[in-house]
Amino acid sequence: MNRFILLLASGLGAGFSPFAPGTAGTLVAIPIELVLSRIRIPVYELTLLTFFFFSSWIAEKAQKHWQKSDDRRIVIDEMMGYLLTMLWIPKTLLFISVGFLLFRLFDIVKPFPCRPLEKVRGGFGVVLDDVFAGIYANVGLQFLRVLIE
Repeated sequence: MNRFILLLASGLGAGFSPFAPGTAGTLVAIPIELVLSRIRIPVYELTLLTFFFFSSWIAEKAQKHWQKSDDRRIVIDEMMGYLLTMLWIPKTLLFISVGFLLFRLFDIVKPFPCRPLEKVRGGFGVVLDDVFAGIYANVGLQFLRVLIE
């Protein structure tokens, strides 16, 4: 069971990338998003809400195993953030690419309240900053969408 949890926490192993594991984890989220986005709304939103709690639980278990808070191998939080980035956004190459770039930018820069949210205890602290980075990226994509359409 531990191996399965670590496999999920690491984004099917992407978190073990020696270079930019968060970016690798976000890349893993793209095909997952393309599959999940076929689910009808509101079941899609409920799926993302469930994934938030699931990813927080997985992150908590992985932290305890690796005995390190927000270990760089944990990338399920980046996956959650990217899924939120793409919520209600057309699944075109342009939006997928810009969404990826915006999410990574906000995940790295950590505008308020991302950094303070990292201090929340347990797996929720691991995931919450990425949730807000995803929200920021989603807002950016919504503005782009308005400009294009």
